Amino acid sequence: MTGNHQTLALALFSVFVAVTLAITTWVSRNRHGSAEEFYAGGRLFSPMENGFAIAGDYMSAASFLGISGLIALYGYDGLLYSVGFLVAWLVVLFLVAELVRNCGRFTLADVVAARMRERPVRIAAGTSSVTVSVLYLVAQMVGAGSLVALLLGRTSGAAQSWTVIGVGALMVIYVSLGGMRATTWIQIVKAVMLLGGTVALTVLVLVRFHGDFDRLLLTAADRSGHGDAFLAPGLRYGANWTARLDFISLGLALVLGTAGLPHILSRFYTVPTARAARRSVIWSIGLIGGFYLMTIVLGFGAAAIVGPQAVRQSNAAGNTAVPLLALDLGGGLDSTGGTVLFAIVTAVAFATILAVVAGITLASSASVAHDLYASLRRRTGKQRSEVAVARAAAVGIGVVAIALGLLARDLNVAFLVGLAFAVAASANLPVLLYSLFWRGFTTRGAVWAVYGGLVPALLLVILSPVVSGAPNSLVTGVDFQLFPLENPGLVSIPLGFLAGWLGTVTSTEVPDEAKHAETEVRSLTGAGAA
Repeated sequence: MTGNHQTLALALFSVFVAVTLAITTWVSRNRHGSAEEFYAGGRLFSPMENGFAIAGDYMSAASFLGISGLIALYGYDGLLYSVGFLVAWLVVLFLVAELVRNCGRFTLADVVAARMRERPVRIAAGTSSVTVSVLYLVAQMVGAGSLVALLLGRTSGAAQSWTVIGVGALMVIYVSLGGMRATTWIQIVKAVMLLGGTVALTVLVLVRFHGDFDRLLLTAADRSGHGDAFLAPGLRYGANWTARLDFISLGLALVLGTAGLPHILSRFYTVPTARAARRSVIWSIGLIGGFYLMTIVLGFGAAAIVGPQAVRQSNAAGNTAVPLLALDLGGGLDSTGGTVLFAIVTAVAFATILAVVAGITLASSASVAHDLYASLRRRTGKQRSEVAVARAAAVGIGVVAIALGLLARDLNVAFLVGLAFAVAASANLPVLLYSLFWRGFTTRGAVWAVYGGLVPALLLVILSPVVSGAPNSLVTGVDFQLFPLENPGLVSIPLGFLAGWLGTVTSTEVPDEAKHAETEVRSLTGAGAA
């Protein structure tokens, strides 16, 4: 990229960083240090504000960069991500949002521990939540590395590494100083920026083709080199039965995983009532639905205007398709319009990454402090010590995410998020649904449900082509691939539900009918909710 691109994009990104740091500093001066303030922002946000924040949390680098890139490279098969991410919100709306808000205080473990022995359940749920969060963070770090490589016109490991480290440092500052209140306002600002940028690009793509969507699709198919196959199922997931099963596995993970994502669940605690939580989800569905429809236009637009070959040359996984599309729509490499539009899109993408990693880091640090630490060490003044531990945990989680992000820099960010969704659906969703709806569920069942989904999911990923045995695997030169699917959801999600059932029916513990009745009344009516 030219110096003008670099200067303008960095200037716009610096403005966003300055604004968000100002928000964080202002919030840090007005906080009183309680756990409720740090984890839930004092539960003071309106449904509309929280809806924008949820949308900001959900519309990540995987959505903006990864999905459009996959559509540009694989056409119809890339649509699965857009459809899966959107349909998942129906599960959240009808099964999770209101009940979770009524039953918990800050984390997933609060819901489960309400009627179980606290310590083993909190340790299991906390471990799972941190694992899912770190996997999700890795995708954002990879997106940051891809962007800086494009922006600076170089693919050196040093440039990407310093960018990943810088993003990690900023997210630690946001979380440790501002907590949930600052993170929420950062998400709102970022959601408005991202939606505005996406609308502008979508309009420009449609204007280029005079509003003729059929012409856009036909042009994309012609430039793809695959002809009509580009617009039909099977280009990525239809080569053989293994690929088709991978398609089903990914679909299950995307649709079921959202309801188990810790940073999404924690959003329901930032509003004062369960009704407000449900209205938040309705707001977010409208915003997210519009956004994912636009990613379809952007993906096929990148294929038609930039071309899959140019996208692959810039980034093999397709993560830079949208910035390249913006550059072309603005007038090309050396044009003022191209420079401005490219810089705006790049700055928005950086802002997206920063905001999402802040939200995920907050959720995972809350799990470390509120679940793991509080279970392992009880003492007077726990609330204050919890918040201090949460701030320290943000640093440790940031370091782990940076290290893994550097390792996985060549993978598509939407694909990486698909793995995080698979783990969330395997470990978190079974224990959450059993706790809310099964009267006879026991502590052993809860622990087995978490580990029975978490361990197989991680083990199957390690033994899959993602890690070894394929040309684009994380580890080259060795082959310990035993599991043929890239996404473990098809196997690990049923295992999580099976383990929860098996642990319960083999347990000698007598379910506490009174606690179940209390949880049921609270979940459905909100009586006694925090």
